[in-house]
This record gives sequence, structure tokens and C-alpha cells, in this order.
Amino acid sequence: MIVSFKDGVKLFGLSIVSCCAVLVCTMFVNYQQDLMGIADKITTETAQMLYQAQISMGKVICFISGCCLLSTSMVLMLFYVKHYIDMHQSVLGMYKAMGYSSFAIAKHFWIFGVSVCIGCIAGWSLAYGICPLFYQAQNADGIFPQIEVTFHPSLILFLIILPSLFFICVAIGYGYFKLQAPVLDLLKERKELHRRKRHPKKEKPSFLQGLRQSILWEKKVLVFLMTFSAFCFSSMTQMAFAMDELASEMFAVMLMGIGLILAFTILLLSLSTVVRTNRKTIAIMQVFGYTDQVCQRTILGSYRPFAYLGFLLGTGYQYGLLKLVLTLVFAQVEGIPEYHFDIGNCLISLGLFLISYEMVMYCFFQKLKKVSLQSIMIE
Repeated sequence: MIVSFKDGVKLFGLSIVSCCAVLVCTMFVNYQQDLMGIADKITTETAQMLYQAQISMGKVICFISGCCLLSTSMVLMLFYVKHYIDMHQSVLGMYKAMGYSSFAIAKHFWIFGVSVCIGCIAGWSLAYGICPLFYQAQNADGIFPQIEVTFHPSLILFLIILPSLFFICVAIGYGYFKLQAPVLDLLKERKELHRRKRHPKKEKPSFLQGLRQSILWEKKVLVFLMTFSAFCFSSMTQMAFAMDELASEMFAVMLMGIGLILAFTILLLSLSTVVRTNRKTIAIMQVFGYTDQVCQRTILGSYRPFAYLGFLLGTGYQYGLLKLVLTLVFAQVEGIPEYHFDIGNCLISLGLFLISYEMVMYCFFQKLKKVSLQSIMIE
């Protein structure tokens, strides 16, 4: 088999992202379906306004969260397929030289789509386990009649089967596209060269500046993932702090858990890839006398500004989303407090982010120090 099951298991990060997406969508869509089932029992004006608001809120959250996590899952899928092909170019080139077509090789990439299927099943199962508590939190004031959790088979189709098939097709299609490279390029592991326009008026960057630019340019997906990791941490933690006052503790814990799992999973996977793909560069820098601190600032430190940018974007996102939901969706519902930006929660979230982010960076800095030229030459 060209792609082993072990290679597909490595995409557990993709499984976690898809699990979180399906978890959120399943809870809100299932609640909407069950809530609409008792629409004829909602008679008071206050209950009807709250009914419409919760239906609208569910649509907004599912659309925004679903699109955000779907795009992230897509980026992760494309990144891992490309990374696998880059790491196995010579082997794949041998298969093509033996007469295998690009599609005959690419069709084995369906295993990568299995990680999405596993995540979808896990998210769907976990959602039905949480639904009783979620329903109780949504109707904490007892405005609606008692709502029982109902199983909706259509969610299996739209949240498990179709997404899994879609990502399997994406993995096969993108693999087929990347395997269109000439056989000799694959056998010799040639990388695509990006020609840049020369600007004679500009001074040439130093070696370290050029290395930073090269690292960021060649791994643009990692730049996105590092930014998105901080985005998840910032937006979810600050929303969790706000939900403790605006909604319920259960809702706050759920948001906090999803945010931290997404943030640290993507961050750890990104940094692991950064260290693994730059091991030769690090070893050569050490041979030429660069200290471990310089290697750390050049390799890992290049992504630090994007992490801070992600935190800033996450702060704006959570404020805009909560303002939209509370101002527009719940505008007609009485007793809903007006939402204002909480600088205290922002500073607490920033402090937690700086501590946790720098601790993770320090751990990977220790990994960098262990890279040696001897280990690279043995490989």
C-alpha cells in the first residue's frame, strides 16, 4: 500500500478540528429541530420572541463556526497531503517510473479522509452525550415547555457521511494534482522554485533575515495555522468569560474546552512540523557557530508576530460575534443585558496566552538544542 494506515493516523489534529465543528453544529441543529417541534406549544409573546431569537442564534453560530472550522480542516488536509508527497517524492517517483498513473497512486490518499470521518463520528457522539445538559442550559428559565432530545438521522448524512466523502475526494484530487510533476523531479526530490522580481534599489537582506523570509514563504500554511491557533485561544477564552455572565457556566466551560483543545492541538502540530522540516537548517547553523538562541529566534521566533496577530484578530472576532448576536438576534427579547467590550477579560486571556504560548515555545526550543549534524548525516 502506498499510503499506510499509520500515515492517516498522524492526522489526529484534523480529527480534532472536525470533531469540534460537528460537535457545535450537532448540538445547535438538533436543538433547533426539537425546538421547532414544540413551536405550536409556544403561546406567550415573550416565549415566541425568545424562540425566534434562539433559532436565529443557532443559524448564526453554525454558519460562522462551521465555515471557520471547515476552512481550517481544508487547509490542514491540503497541507498534510502536500507534506506527505514532499517527504516521499522519491518513492512516489519510483511508482510512476514503474508505470503507475497519477490517479492510481492518488486514490490511496483516501486514508487521509478517514481522519475527518473519525472526527465527525466523535463529535456527533459527544454532542448527543452533552445535549441533555445543553437543552437544560438553553431553557434554564423554563420559558419553553420541556424539550426532549430527539435523534435525527438526517444529521448523520449531513454531518458525517457527506463531509467524510467530500474530504476523501479532496485528498485524492489534490494528491492527483501534485503528482502531475515529472518523474525525474520526483525521483530527484526537486522542489518548486519561486522566482521573485528583483528590486535593484533595495539592499539585500542579511543571511538571517533572508532565512526568516524563506521559512515563512515556503511554509505559508504554517503561518496560517500559528495565527489560527492564537485566534482560537483568544476568541474562545474571552467568549467563555463573557458566557459565564450572559448565558450559563455549562456554556462557558464548553467554549473554553473547545478553544483550548483547538488552540493547543494546532499549535503543537505546527511547531512539530517547523522543527522537523528545519532540522537540516538548524544543524548547519550550529556548524557555522550560531548559538541556540539565534537558531530559536530565527526558526521559531519568525512565527511569534503572527501568533500575536492571531490573538488580536480573535479578540475582534469574539467582540463582533457577541455584539451581533446580542444586538441583532436578541434585540427584541427582554432582560438581555447589553454587551460591552471587557478589557479585564481581555487582559486575563492575554496573560494566559503569553504564559502558555511561551512555555510551549520553550519546550520546542529544547528540542532545537538537541538537533545535531551527526543525526542529520545518519538520516
